[in-house]
Amino acid sequence: MAQRETERSFSRPRDSQRGRHPVQKRMRPLRRAVGLSVWADVSIRLGAAFALILLVVMIHWFDREGLVDNVDGHISFLDVVYFTMISITTTGFGDIAPVSAAARFKEAVIVTPIRFLVLFIFVGTTYNFFIKHSWEKWRMARIQEKLSNHVVVLGYGVSGSQSVEELIERGTPADKIVVVDPSEDRLREAEKLGVNVLAADATRDETLKAARISTAKNILVSAGRDDTSILIVLTVRHLAPKVPISVVVRADDNEILARQAGATNVINPVRFTGLLLAGSANGAHIAEYLADLASVSGRVQLVERVVTEEECGCSITELSTGGRGLRIYRNGRAIGFWEEECESLQPGDVIVEIVPSENGNQNGDGNGSGNGSGHSKSNGDS
Repeated sequence: MAQRETERSFSRPRDSQRGRHPVQKRMRPLRRAVGLSVWADVSIRLGAAFALILLVVMIHWFDREGLVDNVDGHISFLDVVYFTMISITTTGFGDIAPVSAAARFKEAVIVTPIRFLVLFIFVGTTYNFFIKHSWEKWRMARIQEKLSNHVVVLGYGVSGSQSVEELIERGTPADKIVVVDPSEDRLREAEKLGVNVLAADATRDETLKAARISTAKNILVSAGRDDTSILIVLTVRHLAPKVPISVVVRADDNEILARQAGATNVINPVRFTGLLLAGSANGAHIAEYLADLASVSGRVQLVERVVTEEECGCSITELSTGGRGLRIYRNGRAIGFWEEECESLQPGDVIVEIVPSENGNQNGDGNGSGNGSGHSKSNGDS
């Protein structure tokens, strides 16, 4: 049940942004993909254009008495076809012209609107299927060539969309984020944030290569289904052996499989929710504080970084950032701030610390009630 409620399926796109953007509050019209190939669509457009041209030919033929041929004075059917084509294309040589009031009225009221409609069909078809396609292909090729040190988000459901927004708030440039999802509706929401999007199946090698995962900084996987997510992790790890991969799974027994598939970080939102619920039973502010730590919009931030050269030899309580050090990672082992090894930081140590965010500084060093997100925070964040 939790899996269905907290995330949308990667293989069956649904609206996962409900209530998060003002535009989402309006009812969307019913849509269904058109089952036509590109050439079938082109044929329909051209057929409509030629049908309109034929209609103009018939109008001119039945009203040929209102036309005058300045060459031989006789209007044949070939003359009508010729006059229609030069009229539709707005060429107008002047050798054939409407002279009667009725003919001129029909030219102005009937033929002229049809002329514009035919031109719009031809120009629109040329733009959609040739100019636009070629331009988009060239533009995407240029973007892909420059993609490096970027973040690839595979799956833009609830978790994926939240992660993209959080990345942007944390300072990651939107043009350094690539979102891959099969749903065009979801990708339209992602495009509003200014990120690069790719409508494709993330389990396919060609999709991941197009997203240039081999040069990516991080890969975030949130496909909505554990089996699909694990398959994506396997594919990514095969193509990018050294890129860090974070994946969302919901079943406990799938966490081991995700790590075996090559995931660097495995996140279980169901378990985290349980921890928040249990924490709230022991204190009114524990769950609130944990959410504050996880979000850049809170008053404090949980930060992971490598120890600086000037911090080597210092205690974890004497960090240059002024933050509160919680633990260090040394040679793959986690060391708490209370342990003796934290009294002397060494080169290569990875520090996890709590630092005040901009919101926390604006609220006066951790005191006050505002956090910029609409609900209060407890005092004493530092």
